[in-house]
Amino acid sequence: MLIWMAMGVCFVAHAEAPSLSAPEQYIADWNDEAVYQMAVYGIPASITLAQGILESGSGRSELAAKSNNHFGIKCHSDWDGERVYHDDDRRNECFRSYGNASESFHDHSKFLKRNRYEVLFELEPTDYVSWAKGLKKCGYATNPKYANQLIELIERYELNQYDDEGLALKAEREAFAAKTGNASPNEALETVQNKALNPAKSSRSLGHRSVQTSENYIQYILAESGDSYEALSVELDLMRWQLYSYNDIDRKGGNYAPKIGEIIYLQPKRRRGRTLWMEIRSDESIWEASQRCGVSVKALVRKNRLTPESPRPANNKLSLKWRITEEGRLPKWVRTIRGLSS
Repeated sequence: MLIWMAMGVCFVAHAEAPSLSAPEQYIADWNDEAVYQMAVYGIPASITLAQGILESGSGRSELAAKSNNHFGIKCHSDWDGERVYHDDDRRNECFRSYGNASESFHDHSKFLKRNRYEVLFELEPTDYVSWAKGLKKCGYATNPKYANQLIELIERYELNQYDDEGLALKAEREAFAAKTGNASPNEALETVQNKALNPAKSSRSLGHRSVQTSENYIQYILAESGDSYEALSVELDLMRWQLYSYNDIDRKGGNYAPKIGEIIYLQPKRRRGRTLWMEIRSDESIWEASQRCGVSVKALVRKNRLTPESPRPANNKLSLKWRITEEGRLPKWVRTIRGLSS
Protein backbone atom coordinates (compact mmCIF):
# COMPACT_ATOMS: atom_id res chain seq x y z
CA MET A 1 0.00 0.00 0.00
CA LEU A 2 3.00 2.31 0.46
CA ILE A 3 3.57 2.02 -3.27
CA TRP A 4 0.03 3.20 -3.87
CA MET A 5 0.62 6.17 -1.61
CA ALA A 6 3.83 7.06 -3.38
CA MET A 7 1.97 7.11 -6.68
CA GLY A 8 -0.69 9.41 -5.29
CA VAL A 9 -3.55 6.96 -5.35
CA CYS A 10 -4.39 6.88 -1.68
CA PHE A 11 -5.27 10.11 0.06
CA VAL A 12 -4.02 9.16 3.51
CA ALA A 13 -2.16 6.18 4.88
CA HIS A 14 -4.39 3.19 4.32
CA ALA A 15 -3.43 0.06 6.16
CA GLU A 16 -1.68 -2.47 4.01
CA ALA A 17 -4.37 -4.92 2.98
CA PRO A 18 -3.84 -8.33 4.53
CA SER A 19 -3.48 -11.18 2.09
CA LEU A 20 -6.69 -13.05 1.42
CA SER A 21 -7.25 -16.55 2.67
CA ALA A 22 -7.89 -19.22 0.04
CA PRO A 23 -11.70 -19.11 0.50
CA GLU A 24 -11.70 -15.30 0.43
CA GLN A 25 -9.69 -15.29 -2.79
CA TYR A 26 -12.06 -17.83 -4.29
CA ILE A 27 -15.03 -15.64 -3.38
CA ALA A 28 -13.32 -12.59 -4.88
CA ASP A 29 -12.61 -14.48 -8.10
CA TRP A 30 -15.99 -16.15 -8.59
CA ASN A 31 -18.75 -14.15 -6.88
CA ASP A 32 -19.77 -12.43 -10.13
CA GLU A 33 -20.12 -15.80 -11.85
CA ALA A 34 -22.25 -17.14 -8.99
CA VAL A 35 -24.45 -14.03 -9.12
CA TYR A 36 -24.95 -14.49 -12.85
CA GLN A 37 -25.84 -18.16 -12.45
CA MET A 38 -28.43 -17.21 -9.82
CA ALA A 39 -30.00 -14.63 -12.13
CA VAL A 40 -30.27 -17.17 -14.96
CA TYR A 41 -31.04 -20.43 -13.14
CA GLY A 42 -32.37 -19.42 -9.73
CA ILE A 43 -29.73 -21.20 -7.64
CA PRO A 44 -28.67 -19.05 -4.67
CA ALA A 45 -25.26 -17.51 -5.29
CA SER A 46 -24.38 -18.26 -1.68
CA ILE A 47 -24.98 -21.98 -2.25
CA THR A 48 -22.95 -22.00 -5.47
CA LEU A 49 -20.00 -20.26 -3.81
CA ALA A 50 -20.12 -22.45 -0.70
CA GLN A 51 -20.26 -25.60 -2.81
CA GLY A 52 -17.38 -24.37 -4.93
CA ILE A 53 -15.24 -23.67 -1.88
CA LEU A 54 -16.06 -27.02 -0.32
CA GLU A 55 -15.92 -29.22 -3.41
CA SER A 56 -12.80 -27.68 -4.95
CA GLY A 57 -10.79 -26.79 -1.86
CA SER A 58 -11.22 -23.13 -2.82
CA GLY A 59 -10.16 -23.91 -6.38
CA ARG A 60 -6.97 -25.69 -5.34
CA SER A 61 -7.95 -29.33 -5.63
CA GLU A 62 -6.37 -31.38 -8.40
CA LEU A 63 -9.74 -31.78 -10.09
CA ALA A 64 -10.30 -28.00 -10.11
CA ALA A 65 -6.72 -27.02 -10.98
CA LYS A 66 -6.23 -29.49 -13.83
CA SER A 67 -9.77 -30.10 -15.10
CA ASN A 68 -11.63 -26.91 -14.08
CA ASN A 69 -14.22 -29.05 -12.26
CA HIS A 70 -15.16 -26.95 -9.22
CA PHE A 71 -18.16 -28.97 -8.06
CA GLY A 72 -17.01 -32.56 -8.15
CA ILE A 73 -19.59 -33.49 -10.80
CA LYS A 74 -19.08 -37.01 -12.09
CA CYS A 75 -19.59 -38.08 -15.69
CA HIS A 76 -22.97 -39.89 -15.50
CA SER A 77 -24.45 -41.60 -18.54
CA ASP A 78 -25.51 -38.41 -20.34
CA TRP A 79 -22.07 -36.76 -20.31
CA ASP A 80 -20.34 -36.70 -23.69
CA GLY A 81 -17.66 -34.13 -22.92
CA GLU A 82 -14.05 -34.46 -21.79
CA ARG A 83 -13.43 -36.65 -18.77
CA VAL A 84 -10.73 -37.48 -16.23
CA TYR A 85 -10.40 -40.22 -13.62
CA HIS A 86 -9.84 -39.82 -9.87
CA ASP A 87 -10.31 -41.91 -6.76
CA ASP A 88 -13.37 -40.80 -4.79
CA ASP A 89 -16.02 -43.04 -3.21
CA ARG A 90 -14.52 -45.72 -5.42
CA ARG A 91 -11.21 -45.97 -7.22
CA ASN A 92 -10.72 -44.47 -10.65
CA GLU A 93 -14.12 -42.76 -10.94
CA CYS A 94 -15.02 -40.67 -13.98
CA PHE A 95 -15.31 -36.89 -13.53
CA ARG A 96 -16.23 -34.18 -16.00
CA SER A 97 -13.48 -31.97 -17.38
CA TYR A 98 -14.05 -28.43 -18.67
CA GLY A 99 -12.18 -26.01 -20.88
CA ASN A 100 -12.46 -23.30 -18.23
CA ALA A 101 -13.95 -22.83 -14.78
CA SER A 102 -16.89 -20.77 -16.04
CA GLU A 103 -18.07 -23.86 -17.93
CA SER A 104 -18.01 -25.72 -14.64
CA PHE A 105 -20.27 -23.12 -13.00
CA HIS A 106 -22.67 -23.28 -15.93
CA ASP A 107 -22.76 -27.07 -15.92
CA HIS A 108 -23.31 -27.09 -12.15
CA SER A 109 -26.41 -24.94 -12.64
CA LYS A 110 -27.72 -27.19 -15.41
CA PHE A 111 -26.97 -30.22 -13.26
CA LEU A 112 -29.18 -28.89 -10.44
CA LYS A 113 -32.05 -28.33 -12.86
CA ARG A 114 -32.52 -32.10 -13.09
CA ASN A 115 -35.73 -33.65 -11.80
CA ARG A 116 -33.82 -35.02 -8.85
CA TYR A 117 -33.37 -31.50 -7.45
CA GLU A 118 -36.62 -29.87 -8.61
CA VAL A 119 -37.97 -29.65 -5.05
CA LEU A 120 -35.21 -27.15 -4.27
CA PHE A 121 -36.68 -24.59 -6.64
CA GLU A 122 -39.83 -24.44 -4.57
CA LEU A 123 -37.74 -22.86 -1.80
CA GLU A 124 -37.13 -19.16 -1.39
CA PRO A 125 -33.94 -18.20 -3.27
CA THR A 126 -32.62 -16.46 -0.16
CA ASP A 127 -33.28 -19.43 2.16
CA TYR A 128 -29.76 -20.86 2.03
CA VAL A 129 -30.34 -23.06 5.08
CA SER A 130 -33.16 -24.97 3.41
CA TRP A 131 -31.19 -25.14 0.15
CA ALA A 132 -28.18 -26.62 1.93
CA LYS A 133 -30.29 -29.22 3.73
CA GLY A 134 -32.20 -29.94 0.53
CA LEU A 135 -29.03 -30.62 -1.43
CA LYS A 136 -27.97 -33.17 1.14
CA LYS A 137 -31.42 -34.75 1.24
CA CYS A 138 -31.52 -35.01 -2.57
CA GLY A 139 -28.23 -36.87 -2.49
CA TYR A 140 -25.77 -34.34 -3.89
CA ALA A 141 -23.10 -35.53 -1.43
CA THR A 142 -22.62 -38.56 0.81
CA ASN A 143 -20.99 -36.65 3.68
CA PRO A 144 -23.58 -36.51 6.52
CA LYS A 145 -22.20 -33.09 7.55
CA TYR A 146 -22.48 -31.62 4.05
CA ALA A 147 -25.41 -29.28 4.76
CA ASN A 148 -23.86 -27.94 7.95
CA GLN A 149 -20.56 -27.38 6.16
CA LEU A 150 -22.28 -25.29 3.50
CA ILE A 151 -24.21 -23.26 6.08
CA GLU A 152 -21.06 -22.63 8.10
CA LEU A 153 -19.21 -21.35 5.02
CA ILE A 154 -22.09 -19.09 4.02
CA GLU A 155 -22.34 -17.54 7.46
CA ARG A 156 -18.60 -17.27 8.04
CA TYR A 157 -18.02 -15.38 4.79
CA GLU A 158 -21.45 -13.70 4.61
CA LEU A 159 -22.10 -15.26 1.21
CA ASN A 160 -25.83 -14.54 1.46
CA GLN A 161 -25.08 -10.94 0.42
CA TYR A 162 -24.55 -12.26 -3.11
CA ASP A 163 -28.09 -13.65 -3.16
CA ASP A 164 -29.38 -10.07 -3.09
CA GLU A 165 -27.16 -9.24 -6.05
CA GLY A 166 -28.47 -12.27 -7.89
CA LEU A 167 -32.06 -11.15 -7.39
CA ALA A 168 -31.17 -7.64 -8.56
CA LEU A 169 -29.53 -8.97 -11.71
CA LYS A 170 -32.52 -11.22 -12.35
CA ALA A 171 -34.75 -8.14 -12.22
CA GLU A 172 -32.47 -6.42 -14.71
CA ARG A 173 -32.65 -9.36 -17.10
CA GLU A 174 -36.43 -9.55 -16.84
CA ALA A 175 -36.73 -5.82 -17.43
CA PHE A 176 -34.53 -6.07 -20.48
CA ALA A 177 -36.55 -8.96 -21.87
CA ALA A 178 -39.84 -7.17 -21.30
CA LYS A 179 -38.91 -4.07 -23.35
CA THR A 180 -42.05 -2.40 -22.08
CA GLY A 181 -43.69 0.57 -23.80
CA ASN A 182 -41.78 2.57 -26.39
CA ALA A 183 -38.63 2.75 -24.30
CA SER A 184 -35.45 1.18 -25.55
CA PRO A 185 -34.21 -1.92 -23.68
CA ASN A 186 -31.67 0.20 -21.82
CA GLU A 187 -34.27 2.80 -20.85
CA ALA A 188 -36.69 0.13 -19.68
CA LEU A 189 -33.91 -1.47 -17.67
CA GLU A 190 -32.91 1.77 -15.98
CA THR A 191 -36.55 2.58 -15.17
CA VAL A 192 -37.05 -0.73 -13.37
CA GLN A 193 -33.73 -0.35 -11.56
CA ASN A 194 -34.55 3.13 -10.36
CA LYS A 195 -38.00 2.14 -9.09
CA ALA A 196 -36.88 -1.06 -7.41
CA LEU A 197 -33.46 -0.17 -6.11
CA ASN A 198 -33.21 3.58 -5.68
CA PRO A 199 -35.54 4.96 -3.04
CA ALA A 200 -35.87 8.70 -2.80
CA LYS A 201 -33.12 10.41 -0.88
CA SER A 202 -34.04 11.14 2.69
CA SER A 203 -32.53 13.07 5.56
CA ARG A 204 -32.92 13.25 9.30
CA SER A 205 -31.43 15.23 12.13
CA LEU A 206 -28.89 13.96 14.61
CA GLY A 207 -28.30 16.76 17.07
CA HIS A 208 -27.40 19.73 14.89
CA ARG A 209 -26.21 17.40 12.10
CA SER A 210 -28.17 16.63 8.96
CA VAL A 211 -27.90 12.91 8.20
CA GLN A 212 -28.49 12.31 4.52
CA THR A 213 -28.87 9.17 2.41
CA SER A 214 -26.71 8.82 -0.69
CA GLU A 215 -27.85 7.52 -4.07
CA ASN A 216 -26.15 4.26 -3.07
CA TYR A 217 -28.41 4.11 0.03
CA ILE A 218 -25.74 4.91 2.62
CA GLN A 219 -26.26 7.38 5.44
CA TYR A 220 -23.64 10.13 5.74
CA ILE A 221 -22.92 13.55 7.16
CA LEU A 222 -20.69 16.37 5.94
CA ALA A 223 -17.67 17.30 8.05
CA GLU A 224 -17.64 20.64 9.80
CA SER A 225 -14.82 22.81 11.08
CA GLY A 226 -12.96 21.19 13.97
CA ASP A 227 -14.35 17.70 13.40
CA SER A 228 -12.24 14.65 14.15
CA TYR A 229 -13.14 10.99 14.05
CA GLU A 230 -12.48 10.64 17.76
CA ALA A 231 -14.90 13.45 18.63
CA LEU A 232 -17.46 12.29 16.04
CA SER A 233 -17.49 8.77 17.42
CA VAL A 234 -18.61 10.17 20.77
CA GLU A 235 -21.11 12.61 19.27
CA LEU A 236 -22.66 10.05 16.92
CA ASP A 237 -22.53 7.13 19.38
CA LEU A 238 -20.38 5.05 17.04
CA MET A 239 -17.21 3.13 17.72
CA ARG A 240 -14.12 4.80 16.27
CA TRP A 241 -13.22 1.70 14.32
CA GLN A 242 -16.61 1.90 12.60
CA LEU A 243 -15.98 5.38 11.25
CA TYR A 244 -12.52 4.40 10.07
CA SER A 245 -13.74 1.18 8.48
CA TYR A 246 -16.83 2.68 6.85
CA ASN A 247 -14.68 5.37 5.25
CA ASP A 248 -11.64 3.26 4.26
CA ILE A 249 -9.23 5.12 6.52
CA ASP A 250 -6.21 3.63 8.28
CA ARG A 251 -6.45 3.95 12.06
CA LYS A 252 -2.67 3.76 12.34
CA GLY A 253 -2.41 7.26 10.92
CA GLY A 254 -3.64 8.80 14.17
CA ASN A 255 -6.90 10.61 14.87
CA TYR A 256 -8.21 11.55 11.46
CA ALA A 257 -9.50 15.10 10.93
CA PRO A 258 -11.64 15.35 7.79
CA LYS A 259 -11.74 18.44 5.61
CA ILE A 260 -14.74 20.76 5.85
CA GLY A 261 -17.51 19.40 3.62
CA GLU A 262 -15.96 15.95 3.34
CA ILE A 263 -18.38 13.03 3.23
CA ILE A 264 -18.34 10.86 6.36
CA TYR A 265 -20.25 7.62 5.97
CA LEU A 266 -22.12 6.29 8.98
CA GLN A 267 -22.67 2.88 7.39
CA PRO A 268 -20.45 0.54 5.35
CA LYS A 269 -19.91 1.45 1.72
CA ARG A 270 -21.28 -0.94 -0.87
CA ARG A 271 -19.57 -3.47 -3.09
CA ARG A 272 -21.47 -2.22 -6.14
CA GLY A 273 -22.57 1.15 -7.42
CA ARG A 274 -25.88 2.36 -8.80
CA THR A 275 -24.58 2.90 -12.33
CA LEU A 276 -22.25 0.90 -14.54
CA TRP A 277 -19.48 3.48 -14.84
CA MET A 278 -18.19 6.61 -13.16
CA GLU A 279 -15.78 9.16 -14.58
CA ILE A 280 -12.77 9.73 -12.33
CA ARG A 281 -11.33 13.23 -12.37
CA SER A 282 -7.65 13.81 -13.17
CA ASP A 283 -6.97 15.22 -9.71
CA GLU A 284 -9.03 12.59 -7.87
CA SER A 285 -7.62 9.66 -5.94
CA ILE A 286 -9.27 6.25 -5.87
CA TRP A 287 -10.26 6.93 -2.27
CA GLU A 288 -11.92 10.21 -3.23
CA ALA A 289 -13.77 8.45 -6.04
CA SER A 290 -14.80 5.78 -3.55
CA GLN A 291 -16.25 8.38 -1.20
CA ARG A 292 -18.07 10.04 -4.07
CA CYS A 293 -19.78 6.89 -5.38
CA GLY A 294 -20.17 4.98 -2.11
CA VAL A 295 -18.33 1.88 -3.35
CA SER A 296 -15.48 0.61 -1.17
CA VAL A 297 -11.87 1.10 -2.27
CA LYS A 298 -11.31 -2.65 -2.16
CA ALA A 299 -14.25 -3.26 -4.49
CA LEU A 300 -13.14 -0.55 -6.94
CA VAL A 301 -9.60 -1.91 -7.03
CA ARG A 302 -10.81 -5.42 -7.75
CA LYS A 303 -13.54 -4.56 -10.25
CA ASN A 304 -11.14 -2.39 -12.26
CA ARG A 305 -8.08 -4.63 -11.97
CA LEU A 306 -6.02 -1.82 -10.44
CA THR A 307 -2.49 -2.54 -9.25
CA PRO A 308 0.39 -0.45 -7.87
CA GLU A 309 1.82 -0.56 -11.39
CA SER A 310 -1.52 0.48 -12.94
CA PRO A 311 -3.17 2.52 -10.17
CA ARG A 312 -5.71 4.35 -12.33
CA PRO A 313 -8.03 3.22 -15.13
CA ALA A 314 -6.52 4.01 -18.52
CA ASN A 315 -9.76 5.53 -19.81
CA ASN A 316 -10.51 7.42 -16.57
CA LYS A 317 -13.70 5.36 -16.14
CA LEU A 318 -14.34 3.20 -13.10
CA SER A 319 -16.61 0.17 -13.36
CA LEU A 320 -18.95 0.23 -10.37
CA LYS A 321 -20.90 -3.02 -10.82
CA TRP A 322 -18.89 -5.67 -12.59
CA ARG A 323 -15.28 -6.76 -12.80
CA ILE A 324 -13.95 -5.69 -16.18
CA THR A 325 -12.08 -8.01 -18.51
CA GLU A 326 -8.34 -7.77 -19.05
CA GLU A 327 -9.17 -5.69 -22.14
CA GLY A 328 -10.98 -3.15 -19.94
CA ARG A 329 -14.51 -4.06 -21.05
CA LEU A 330 -17.58 -5.21 -19.16
CA PRO A 331 -18.06 -9.00 -19.13
CA LYS A 332 -19.58 -10.26 -22.36
CA TRP A 333 -22.77 -11.51 -20.70
CA VAL A 334 -23.37 -8.08 -19.14
CA ARG A 335 -22.95 -6.39 -22.52
CA THR A 336 -25.27 -8.94 -24.10
CA ILE A 337 -28.21 -8.57 -21.73
CA ARG A 338 -27.88 -4.79 -21.75
CA GLY A 339 -27.44 -4.47 -25.51
CA LEU A 340 -24.12 -2.69 -25.09
CA SER A 341 -21.21 -2.67 -27.52
CA SER A 342 -18.54 -1.95 -24.89
